This record gives sequence, structure tokens and C-alpha cells, in this order.
Amino acid sequence: MADPATNPVLEEQIGQWRMYVLRRRTIQSVDVAELEDHLREQVAGLEAAGLSADEAFLVGVKRIGELDALSREFAREHSDRLWKQLVAAPVDAPEAPARARQDAIVAIGLGVVAATLVKVPSLFGLDFDRDEGFFARNMSLFVLPALTSYFVWKRQLAAGTVRWLLGAFLAAIVVANAYPYTPRGSVEHLTALHLPIALWLAVGVAYAGGRWGESDRRMDFVRFSGELLIYYALIALGGGVLTGFTALMFQAAGVNPQHFIQYWLVPCGAAGAVLVASWLVEAKQSVIENMAPVLTRIFTPMFAAALIAFLGTLVWTGRGVNIERDILIGFDLVLVVVLALLLYAISARDPRAPAGPFDVLQVVLVVSALLADAVALWAIGARISEFGFSPNRVAALGENAILLVNLSWSAVLYVRFLRGQGPFERLVRWQTGYLPVYAVWATIVVVLFPPLFGFR
Repeated sequence: MADPATNPVLEEQIGQWRMYVLRRRTIQSVDVAELEDHLREQVAGLEAAGLSADEAFLVGVKRIGELDALSREFAREHSDRLWKQLVAAPVDAPEAPARARQDAIVAIGLGVVAATLVKVPSLFGLDFDRDEGFFARNMSLFVLPALTSYFVWKRQLAAGTVRWLLGAFLAAIVVANAYPYTPRGSVEHLTALHLPIALWLAVGVAYAGGRWGESDRRMDFVRFSGELLIYYALIALGGGVLTGFTALMFQAAGVNPQHFIQYWLVPCGAAGAVLVASWLVEAKQSVIENMAPVLTRIFTPMFAAALIAFLGTLVWTGRGVNIERDILIGFDLVLVVVLALLLYAISARDPRAPAGPFDVLQVVLVVSALLADAVALWAIGARISEFGFSPNRVAALGENAILLVNLSWSAVLYVRFLRGQGPFERLVRWQTGYLPVYAVWATIVVVLFPPLFGFR
């Protein structure tokens, strides 16, 4: 019997099947890996029974009942092969609409739960204006457990993984609320900024459906994160327009809706929209996948030009970088956006495609960001040597050092790919394998910084 892993013809057929399924989005990408495992088992068994690799592949696809409807579409597009005889059945899968409705009901229900959690603290006398630190530290804890629960339900995670996720969120609740933070202090701001980053890893584990150790699944989560951001931004824009019209209508009727909008509509809507946007990403990925690569190609040259202009200005003026807290946060956000553009460009790229002009532009972007990060690190180090350590300076130093390592090796791997000295998959594995580093650093900031800096 031929081993499927060493049969290039069979591997090409399975690759064509996998890409077709992912492109049409009849099922989710994390489920495709599971189905591919079943397909390979079917092929191996059929080859053992005496079928050729081609026959075993076609019969194996037929036996995956969840893909009957999709396979019929594939048959119509590949009528010159044996697909029609093997998979063309007259009955469409009747469970698909019911499953879609169930997904929508669960996602919207959990969105309502997240929106409700935002207002629960008010029952205990906490106020958005007076206790803004509490709400800032806990906002991710109102939303991300509900989002994780959605993927726990959708992926049918094992009990051990669910217990691990539950433990992570319980620990986050304790850390965010048990420490005696100084109101409006630096470590409280850092906790509010870094806790969502640390918990996003838990969301990723749930999204991957027990396959977080696989590079492809982590890259799927990168795609999901980028698509979620796009959908959420679109929902926020639409919500802003709706909020404006609502305010105008009620004011015309002599009623001032400002309190309702500020303390109910905006915070509850912002929390619930995360679940709605996530459901839309799951249900409509084929639409957004066409949009996201276009946006990446638009903004990559813009950010590359902005970074080059920034570096040129530093050389021209001979001035350093101001590293006050707000400027540091803004500067780090720019670098994070650059990294996000790189990640999403990698996730949307066919790793087997040859290098092209856009890959050269990506290298320019990465090298520019690398130089800007080095300038920021030098400025932070100089400030620490002059004024000593502070929570913001140490956090910025760590974050920029982590980005420096990522961008440096990314640049090396990308240049090697352009020169034909290494496959593109190495860059993919490096980026997806590096993702937990950000969550680990965020956890260090959330857990260790408050006691180290006296909760100030």
C-alpha cells in the first residue's frame, strides 16, 4: 500500500480538496483539519483494500457525509473527472440552516450575557465615572469569557481544556480585583492594557479547538483576529451613526438621551458587539477574506512610507524620541499595527507562491519598523539610566524588546525567502510560534508589576 504522505499525486488531490473547502467556507477551517484526518484514514483503508490512490481519494471524499453538498459543487466544476459519478447526490444537507440558526442564537445570547455583565457592578454601587479604574481593569473579563464560551460550545472542547480555561479566567478575576491598586496609578493602567492581551491567548486556545499546538491552527486564529477587528470596526461605525440618529430623534421629542447612551447603549453595545462580530466572522468568512488582503495591501505601503518618513526626520533633525507615557503607548501601537499587517499579509498569502514585489515591500516595512523599534529602545534605556525604573518604562522596555526579537528574525527569514534560501513556511512557523510570548509578557505585567512597584 502506498503511504499517502509519500504519494505526490494523492497529496496534490488532498491539497486541492482542502483549499476548495476552505475557500468556500462551508465548514470552519479548524474543522477541516479534523475532516482531513478522517479523509486520510479512509484513503489508507481503501488502498489497503486494493483501490488505487485516485480511486481511494474519490471514494474517501464521498464517505465524508458532512461535505456531500460541497462535493457536488466541486463535481459540477470538475465534470471531466469521476466526481459526478461518485458524489453527485440529489439531496442537499438539511442540517446546515438549522446549525446556522443555532450558532446565531448562541452567539447573540452570549452577547446579551456580556452586555449584562457590564451593568452588574452597578447593582453593587459601582459607577462608571467614580470607579473608572475598576471598569477599565475588568472590561475584558465582561466580554472574553463569553467569547471563549462560544468557542468552547462550538468546538466541543475536552473537559481538561475547559478546566484550564476556567482556571485562567478565575485567576485573572482575582488579580484584577484583589490587588490594592492606587487609583489612576501606572500599574492600574498597565493592567487594564495588558490583561486583554494575556486573556486573548485563552480565546485562541478555545478557537483552535484543541489544536493550538499546530501552526496552521494558530494562523487560523490570526486570520480570525484580523477579520474580527474589521467586522467590529464596521459594526462600531454603524452603531455610531445609529446612536447619533437616536439622540437627534429623542432630542426632537424633548427628551435628553445622553445618560442612556453614555451609561447603557455604548458600553453594553460595545461588549455585545464582540460576540456578534465573532459570529459574523465564523458565518461569513468568505466575504471578509476578500476584503482583508485588499486592506493589507493598501495600508502596508502607507505605514512603510510613514515609518521611513519618521526615521528620515530623526536623521534630519538629529533629535531623539520623546518617551512620555502617552507617546510610548502611541508609538507601541504603531509597531503593533505594523506587526499585525505583517501577520495578516502572511496569513492571506499562498506559502507556495513565488516571491513578488509585495514581499519586497513587506521586507521594507519590517526593516523600517525594526529601526524605529531600535530607536525607541535606545531612548527608553537612556531615560531609565537617567531617571530610574518606573512601571511604564519597564513595560515599554520589555514590549519593545519582544518586538525587536520578532521583527529581527522575521526580517532574516523574509530576506532568505526572497533570495531563495528558505521556504516561506519558516516565517509562518516563526510568527505563529511567537504568539504566546506576547501573552506571557502581558501576564508578567499584570501579575508581577503591581507588587514590584508598590501598586502605584
